[in-house]
Amino acid sequence: MQGKVLPEPNTMAPVYAGIDVCKEWLDVDVPARAARLRVSNDRYGRRRLNRELAKFAVRQVVMEATGKYHRAAQRSLHAAGFAVALVDPLRARLFAKACGYLAKTDRIDARLLALMGEALEPTALPPPSEALLELQELVNARTAATAERTALTNRRGAAQTGFLKAELGRRLAAIKSHLERLDAEIERRIQAEPALARRYVILMSIPGVGPVTAAVLIANFAELGACSSKQAAMLAGVAPIACESGERIGHRAIKGGRSSVRNAVYMAALSAASHNDGLAAFAKRLRQAGKPAKVVLVAVMRKLIILANTLINQNRLWSPIAP
Repeated sequence: MQGKVLPEPNTMAPVYAGIDVCKEWLDVDVPARAARLRVSNDRYGRRRLNRELAKFAVRQVVMEATGKYHRAAQRSLHAAGFAVALVDPLRARLFAKACGYLAKTDRIDARLLALMGEALEPTALPPPSEALLELQELVNARTAATAERTALTNRRGAAQTGFLKAELGRRLAAIKSHLERLDAEIERRIQAEPALARRYVILMSIPGVGPVTAAVLIANFAELGACSSKQAAMLAGVAPIACESGERIGHRAIKGGRSSVRNAVYMAALSAASHNDGLAAFAKRLRQAGKPAKVVLVAVMRKLIILANTLINQNRLWSPIAP
């Protein structure tokens, strides 16, 4: 229309890129620049990716946490100066459904990750150190070996054949040696890093927390000490989630969070409810109030997580009387 002043496009609007990661390649989508590309998930492809994203002046990159295939790309992008946000794959899938996308392809996933960045602005964090990643791998290997030992023990107990019992006994002996070597290596790596060693000492000072629980918290809960009490409880999966609608007030239950952390704290809570005077008194009050045993135990778990978060944040050891 003559005489009407049209608004100029905002060239300074933040640009988001979504990257769908797999073992062989990286699918990239930059909706603000109407650009798509696919690069190989190797050092040559990642170098090309950095050059292309620099041309588009990308503000933040969003990708799914894929276990190990995203790590090299995340490190390369962070080193090149890009802010990289990792999102939970389930959360990304739910966002896609909320946007009306039922189909799932690598290109669609990349585009939706970019749109998710624009809409939700997930927090970008630097990648963890190599030392922490290696410690995490060792701790997770120990967890898997413990589960295998339990399964073999149950099979050996149910076996009737003498030969099978002997075979399973040999495998159990091998796993026992394997666990001993893993424990020694985990402790060595923790003590080799002053920051990790300090966290280990703080966690071990809490009655009820043993070496295994401390190692799991150090390896799989790097945010401990750098977040609020509510955030720590949510990340660990021990925060009761409200379930209310209208006049209905449903039963609150825990959900989500990191299962490895929750499982480790569960075992620590069993001990803390008896040997930690403060938590034992807390558990006793809940039982006297008629709370079910599982509810009491989850409450102790939450208290343990909050206590560990506070002590690491304040960089101090546990004491019977708080300062």
